[in-house]
Amino acid sequence: MHRPDIPLAPFESALDFWNCCARIADLWWTRHGGASAPELSRKRFESLLAYAREYSPFYRRLYAHLPAKGVAPSQLPAVTKRQLMANFDDWATDRRVRLDAVNRFVADRKRVGQKFAGRYLVWKSSGSTGTPGIFLQDNEAMAVYDALVASRFDPALLGAEGTTRFLAAGGRAAIIVATGDHFASITSWERVRRTLPGLDARSFSVLMPLDRMVLALNDFQPAFLAAYPSVLTLLALERAAGRLRMQPARLWSGGEYLAPAVGEAIGRAFGCPVMNEYGASECLSIAHGCREGWMHVNSEWVLVEGVDEHGRATLPGVVSHTALVTNLANRVQPIIRYDLGDRIVHHPGTCACGDPSPAIRVEGRTDHFLRLLTKRGEEVRLPPLAVATVMEDCTSVQRMQIAQVAPDHIALRFDAGCDEERAVAWKAAEKSLREYLAEQGLRNVRLTLDPQAPRVDARSGKLHAVIDESPAPRRR
Repeated sequence: MHRPDIPLAPFESALDFWNCCARIADLWWTRHGGASAPELSRKRFESLLAYAREYSPFYRRLYAHLPAKGVAPSQLPAVTKRQLMANFDDWATDRRVRLDAVNRFVADRKRVGQKFAGRYLVWKSSGSTGTPGIFLQDNEAMAVYDALVASRFDPALLGAEGTTRFLAAGGRAAIIVATGDHFASITSWERVRRTLPGLDARSFSVLMPLDRMVLALNDFQPAFLAAYPSVLTLLALERAAGRLRMQPARLWSGGEYLAPAVGEAIGRAFGCPVMNEYGASECLSIAHGCREGWMHVNSEWVLVEGVDEHGRATLPGVVSHTALVTNLANRVQPIIRYDLGDRIVHHPGTCACGDPSPAIRVEGRTDHFLRLLTKRGEEVRLPPLAVATVMEDCTSVQRMQIAQVAPDHIALRFDAGCDEERAVAWKAAEKSLREYLAEQGLRNVRLTLDPQAPRVDARSGKLHAVIDESPAPRRR
């Protein structure tokens, strides 16, 4: 039977604003002498677990063998994206949420930043290295995410020079991400722009050629800039070369792994702090970076467990096989012991930065830059997420890989079910990638279809969407 779409309601900016204010106050009280974070998270976990068992048929079945109360997180089975997507309708606690209606909603890219059913933001996750996901965020979850992000913007940390820069730029804000679809970053950004119409905020596509990106930023002069670490690295080089002349008061980094040394280099190039955030479509704000190079878990609202290949907890200082995340804020689609796929290390003690919250190091996206040569021999660096976005946008194949095999040669690999499916994917990907490369001045780059399947990393066992297999020495 065809289920009709749930009608959209107007954007509830006033309600969102007051929810955020309440959560900011709650967070401040917890971190400055209120209830202890471990006790608070324990109560929230118990409440979420009870709610999921009552209103989600999927979790009710999954936990049927467990006692009604007194269950610890480690007693619960882990869940995967594939598992949740296969049970989408039964996973949601709002029984009006149905996958076919959500799919129709996300098919309309004009609705990015709007709420499905007038209640839920919808985010799509990447599908280049596995099952793509669709995640709904309710008002409570968004208020929590807003509060966690707002807590990182302490005006005292700007200092005199940062304050001067912020005022000189009129508080303008910019983000460089994958745009044009319901991804978490751009959806959240558009939501803020709709909620605060007086905010001078712009978004720029990560697919934009670097020279045009530099011109756009020089013209806009944002006080705050958010981007992937790979993009910030390229912009730092442009600033060092004198072509990028923006003077931001604060930078934000996320979506990829940021090595501490790279973060320090970016900060020196721009002369301002770099906020490093760890998040995902399943939980927008998981942890935040500190001066010691660790990521501190927002433990009031998030549980993070490192486990080995048998699902057993790893000891502090030991690299995990994967990370299990529990989002204590979102109740429309409970995320409970969700296998995020990242390898983490728990801090063996208290971090020297003084933050008492649990600290981890994360091995997230570590795809390589593509360093390609133009016909004239000039090097063009392409951020890995930009190239992966081009591929994800043109084909439905869930596992693919872009491999640089020479300075002017890219091989595409598809984990397709049959030769016909691979041929269809190749035709679409070749067309889109050639158009993207042409915009970057790389019409000379050769594209070929590699008959072998995508290669996984021998050390981590993970599939990287973008890799550099060029036999030439790595260029600076």
